Amino acid sequence: MLKNFIRTVGVINVILLLVVLSIIVVSEYMYLTGHKLDAIFIAFWAPTILGFMNYFKYRK
Repeated sequence: MLKNFIRTVGVINVILLLVVLSIIVVSEYMYLTGHKLDAIFIAFWAPTILGFMNYFKYRK
């Protein structure tokens, strides 16, 4: 099942999705430890990366 997902989505996209997930986790950790402005700044990276993924997917 996982191999099917990777084959369908692509290896690079799976890696980028894991990066986005790790960014969200790091941002939550920083927010809960009191670094709120830094956490908000880092949290903006996730939708930016997803936006670039969509841009490059549909660019022709």
